[in-house]
Amino acid sequence: MTQIPIFQLHRGDAPLLVSLPHDGTRVPDDIAARLTPSAARVPDTDWHIARLYDFARTLGASVLVPAYSRYVIDLNRAEDDVSLYPGQNTTGLCPVVQFDGAPVYRDGAEPDAAEVRARVERYWRPYHTALQDELARLKAAHGRVVLWEGHSIKGDLPFLFEGRLPDLNLGTAGGASCTPSLQARLESVLAAQDRYGWVANGRFKGGHITRHFGAPAQGIEAVQLETSQRCYMDETSFAWDAARAAALTPLLQALLGAALDHARGS
Repeated sequence: MTQIPIFQLHRGDAPLLVSLPHDGTRVPDDIAARLTPSAARVPDTDWHIARLYDFARTLGASVLVPAYSRYVIDLNRAEDDVSLYPGQNTTGLCPVVQFDGAPVYRDGAEPDAAEVRARVERYWRPYHTALQDELARLKAAHGRVVLWEGHSIKGDLPFLFEGRLPDLNLGTAGGASCTPSLQARLESVLAAQDRYGWVANGRFKGGHITRHFGAPAQGIEAVQLETSQRCYMDETSFAWDAARAAALTPLLQALLGAALDHARGS
């Protein structure tokens, strides 16, 4: 049997790495058999996010995309599963609840501690090693590099946040994961348009990858963009909406272009 790669890495030559850790939809058979019917649809996927960012390759960016669902393991959580948002509802390293609060697993079928550790070694660690190695390669070649974390989520999820999520949610760990100049540059791109609402460091400030790898003083800057899925797809059917995506793409291109210009010092 052919083994499915854990991730696909496209190596570019520009000082920009686009990581899409929640694009995967695969679930191994032994795990899939234990999921609830609603979880079997892997509804909490960042649907079509790799397709949305496909243009990044034309910019010369490296692009890292996993094969497996966040229900197997959430690549944007720390391996010790410390909450990113203490005191708020969230999901964990190997989620047992969905974004709407419903269970992921059938009764009694949740992974135990040993299974979680095995998943860390099988799925989580290789992805993070690839991230670290690619950042090191690009930094060695250019002197500095920007890590762009591309994410998407349903815009209305009362279990996780109140009200409706803005269209575009920029996260820089409260300014800790990138320089003020990069954040200002990205905010100026967002402020120059009026089609999409946006916020910086609102409900989503950046996940583990942004917070862990962002080290501006060492020449590695990290930014997360959480996009409300209504901007490019149908949130109910999960279907790609070509017209909505086409309208959003120029803004994403402008944001990544600004990040790349910053990394190049231009």
